[in-house]
Amino acid sequence: MGKLVKQRYSSSDLAAIDIEITPLKTLADKERASIYGLTGAVYTPHIDAFMQVSVKKAEITANLKAQGIIPVSEVERISAILDVQFKGIRSNTVVEFNGEKYKRQFSPLKLTPSGKNVQKWAKFWLLQTAKGSAEPFWESQVREIWPSYFLIRHIEL
Repeated sequence: MGKLVKQRYSSSDLAAIDIEITPLKTLADKERASIYGLTGAVYTPHIDAFMQVSVKKAEITANLKAQGIIPVSEVERISAILDVQFKGIRSNTVVEFNGEKYKRQFSPLKLTPSGKNVQKWAKFWLLQTAKGSAEPFWESQVREIWPSYFLIRHIEL
């Protein structure tokens, strides 16, 4: 069986996906606000559509970065350094790097078929503000770069 060839993207692909994602984000934000506080299974077509396009955008962006068309972001660069320097660190641990504080976060990435146990965790870093909360712009960049970290799956990754 032949090796799967990854598609190469261009800057125009990124511009097209940006146009597609903007109205979906608006609808997803409205849907999140309307379901806040509800429990149980809630049908969320706008959030689902937004997440699918977000994952596609992240794939295009990563491809363009690998090609050297766009630069690696500060979030990716610092996260890679922190991953190496603090390899075995636990979730919710705060570390200091270059005068800034970063908090290690784990999020469930893949569940067992029963949905009761986590098989795989997403690991990411959040820049902390002086008050100890996550810096909003940094967090939005993490969610944009790695949107698949915020989707819980029952399937093999």
